[in-house]
Amino acid sequence: MTASRSVRIMRGREWARPVRPVRREVLSATPELEEGRPPLLFVPGFGHGAWAFAEHWLGHAASRGFGAYALSLRGHGGSGPAPDATLRAYAHDVVQVAASLPRQAVLVGHGAGALVVAHALARYPARAAVLVAPVLGGWGTLGAALRGNPLGTLPALVGGPLRLTRRQLFSRELPEEQARAYVSRLGRAGRRAQWQLLTGRAPEPPVGDPPVLVLGSPDDRVVPAATLTRAARRFGSAPLLFPGMGHDLMLDARWSEPVDAILDWLQKEPTPSA
Repeated sequence: MTASRSVRIMRGREWARPVRPVRREVLSATPELEEGRPPLLFVPGFGHGAWAFAEHWLGHAASRGFGAYALSLRGHGGSGPAPDATLRAYAHDVVQVAASLPRQAVLVGHGAGALVVAHALARYPARAAVLVAPVLGGWGTLGAALRGNPLGTLPALVGGPLRLTRRQLFSRELPEEQARAYVSRLGRAGRRAQWQLLTGRAPEPPVGDPPVLVLGSPDDRVVPAATLTRAARRFGSAPLLFPGMGHDLMLDARWSEPVDAILDWLQKEPTPSA
C-alpha cells in the first residue's frame, strides 16, 4: 500500500465549504520496467474498496507495463470513516490522489465509482477515462434498482445500506465459495452519497475532452445493456461488451478479458484533444 503525496486542487467557491480531510487507502502495483506509460487510477464502486482491484487487475496492469493504483473512497476499505460522505467528497478524493501520481493519469471507475470518476473529470484533466459497468445515477438508476433489487434498494431511500447480491455481482462461472467471500467484504457508502447516486444531478463536462471507453456486460443485473449504450453515446462511442459476466467484472471468473481490453485500448495512446 502506498500513500499519495499531498497535492491540492480546489475551486475558488470551495474555500467556503472545504471537504473534510481523511486518511486515504491507496494500493499499488508497479511494472518491473518503467516505460513512461500513464498511471492508472482505479476507483471502486459503492461498498467496494481498493481490494477489489488489488485482487487481479492491479498486478495484471503492472505486468503489462502500467503503474496501477486503486483508491478506497472515504468510508470504504482502509480509508478513514465517513458516514455522511457526499459524491463531492468522493470526487475530491479521486482528484487529490490523481494529482499526486507521477504523470497525467487514466481514471478507471467501476459501478457507482464511474459516476465519481465522471464528476472528477470535471476537475482533473485526465489522460483518458474508462467507465466499467457504469452506474451514472439519476431517477432512471433508482427505477432500475427498484425493479431489479427492491429489497436491497428500499433501505437506501431511508438512510440504510444499499445491498447487492451474489446473483447481481457475479456470473455462475465464479465458484460459490469465492463469490460469497467477496460479498462478505462489501461495506457501505455514505448515506448522502447513496441518495445523491439515486436522485442526483448529472456530472459537468470533462476538462480537456479526454477519450472515454465504456465497457460492461449485457448480462449485468445492475446496469442494463441500454444504460451502457446511453453512457457510451454521451462520449461519442459504443460500449465494449463482455457477455456472460456479472456486474463486478474485475472479480468475476473471466476477469482478465475486460482488463486486457482496457490495456489494449490504452496502448493505442489516446490523448485529450485539448
